[in-house]
Amino acid sequence: MITSALPTSRRTPDPTASADESITAWALAARGGDAAAVDQFVRALHRDVQRYVAHLCADPQAVDDLAQDTFLRALGSLHRFEGRSSARAWLLSIARRAVIDNYRYAATRPRLSDVADWQVAVERTQPQNIPGFDDGVALLDLLASLPDERREAFVLTQLIGLPYAEAAEVSRCPVGTVRSRVARARATLMDLLDEADEPALAAVPNWRELRRGSSRLLDRVTEVRPRT
Repeated sequence: MITSALPTSRRTPDPTASADESITAWALAARGGDAAAVDQFVRALHRDVQRYVAHLCADPQAVDDLAQDTFLRALGSLHRFEGRSSARAWLLSIARRAVIDNYRYAATRPRLSDVADWQVAVERTQPQNIPGFDDGVALLDLLASLPDERREAFVLTQLIGLPYAEAAEVSRCPVGTVRSRVARARATLMDLLDEADEPALAAVPNWRELRRGSSRLLDRVTEVRPRT
């Protein structure tokens, strides 16, 4: 019996990459008129779109509408999608444009009321009643302190799980810029955890647990993500 002299690869399969391949296949099938594939495509990416839009948009009440607008735009443009990039990156690029268009539209009309911040919208898109939910909410508080561009890079690569190259495509900047923004974002978040003023935090219920939870989640989401 002849066996191969080549060593067997022991690399652990990347579940995100595998999921992206399936989602991209659904998008291509949907382009061909497969109604079931359209449903699978929307279901697979709906939460990612909501989370991403919520991190970019300052109006919590607009998140659902922007997510719907994103999918309407995408479904109307499927005939142009050729699968050269992942369907996830392609869709998030559309979501980014939808948010920008919304900002431009909002700038032309008076504001009726002020919205506190984007965190309310992000928290609405998080699954609740599961282990780690409180940790995730605590991390959102830390993300609020980041500049917009660094927060976007961190969310795309560390929370949504896009490869750096695709995050660069979504953000329309070089890959090196995305890497730099993520590194600076993580450094800032770690500094915030290390330098938090304990007396000032003492008035926050369960602040010790939240601080530990944020640190745990930050370590989890930034564990070696070598995808490029």
